[in-house]
Amino acid sequence: MKTEIIFGIHPVFEAIRAGHRQVAEIYISRDSKNKRLGELKTFAESKQISVKQIQPQALDSMVQGQRHQGIAAKATHYNAFGREKIDILLEKKGPIFLLLLDGIVDTQNFGALIRTGLCAGVDLIVTAKDRAAPLSPTVSFASAGAMEHAVISKVTNIAETVLELKKHETWVAGLDAGTKQSLYKTDLTGRLALVIGGEEKGIRPLVKNRCDFLVKIPQKADFNSLNASAAGAVAMFEAFRQRQQ
Repeated sequence: MKTEIIFGIHPVFEAIRAGHRQVAEIYISRDSKNKRLGELKTFAESKQISVKQIQPQALDSMVQGQRHQGIAAKATHYNAFGREKIDILLEKKGPIFLLLLDGIVDTQNFGALIRTGLCAGVDLIVTAKDRAAPLSPTVSFASAGAMEHAVISKVTNIAETVLELKKHETWVAGLDAGTKQSLYKTDLTGRLALVIGGEEKGIRPLVKNRCDFLVKIPQKADFNSLNASAAGAVAMFEAFRQRQQ
C-alpha cells in the first residue's frame, strides 16, 4: 500500500481516531516540550502504533519544510470515495446536505471548506478528480484534521453530478456574488446541494446553468467578495441554522 507523511498534531491524532487509513509509525521531535505530543504518544501506543523520537532536522526534512508542530506520521494515502457514496445518500429519504466544490484548487481553501462542512452537518463533500486540490497532507493540516473524518467523493464531472442530484429531488443552489437572490431569503432546508466555485472564476458556466437557483451573500458595495472558504462557511452555516429550526 502506498504511504505518505502527514504532519501536525490534529491531523495525526484525527487520522488515528478516524481509522479511515492505516497509521504505520509516528515521529516526534526530540527537542519538543509540547505536552500534547506526550498525550498523543500515549494514545498512539495504546493503538499499538510505533512511536520514534527523531532529531528536529530529520523531521524538518521528512515534511519538506512544512509547519509540523513537532510531529509527523507515516500513513496510507487518504483515498476518496467514488460515485457509490452519492448513490447511497440519494437513496435516503428525507433531508440531505451535500457540498459540491467546482474547481477549488487552493489547498488552504479546500481544507477550510472541509472543516466547515464537517462542523455544519454536511453529509457528503463532492469534488472533481481533475482540476481540483488533491486530498493531501497539506489539506489535512489546513482542515485541522477534519479531512480524516469527512466523507469525500471524487467524480469525473461535477456538471453531470448536478443533473443526477436533480433527478433525485435534490435542490442545487450555487453561490454566486453576481446574482440578486439573497442567501438569507432562500429556503436551504430539505434535500440540498450547495455548489461553491473556484477561487478566481467562481462556478463554471455549465455547472451554474444547471443549478436550480443561485444565491449571494449580501455585503457592502464597492468591495471584493469573500474568498471561497469564507463565503462557503457563511452559506453552510446559514443552511445549518435553517435546518436546526
